[in-house]
Amino acid sequence: MDEIARAAGISRATLHRHFAGRDALIRALEEHGIAQCAQAMDAARLDEGDAADALRRLIAEAEPVAAVLAFLFTENQLFEDGEINAGWEELDARLGALFRRGQEEGDFRIDLSAAWLTEAFYGLIGAGAWAVHEGRVARNDLHHSIAELLLGGIRRSMEK
Repeated sequence: MDEIARAAGISRATLHRHFAGRDALIRALEEHGIAQCAQAMDAARLDEGDAADALRRLIAEAEPVAAVLAFLFTENQLFEDGEINAGWEELDARLGALFRRGQEEGDFRIDLSAAWLTEAFYGLIGAGAWAVHEGRVARNDLHHSIAELLLGGIRRSMEK
């Protein structure tokens, strides 16, 4: 908490007035991240156009949220008590529906479940954020890299 207060430019006492401890802070970040993801999904207009184009829009809209998602994706305490925030379930349902639509349209592979593709999306967004943070990937390359890797892996081959 000391490091967080220093990074935020506030005293530890001020931080504790807002958050009783690390758990409360992590839960607040989770709510913030879920809200940001929902906004990204809204902005991406997931129901418009074909599923691949909607996915590309979502990747672009999710970039500003990527660092928060990367942190939350690796924060084990969010999942230790077995109780998952309902917000994640809503996001998963929306994303899963997009992948199922792509499968039904014949554009996405059907041998990979929508649940797995949802996890792959979160994982690539998170990994991309860490790679940018560490200087291994240029921020300007993130959208293209994620979209091409994800779509390249899930597109249904038309070859027999």
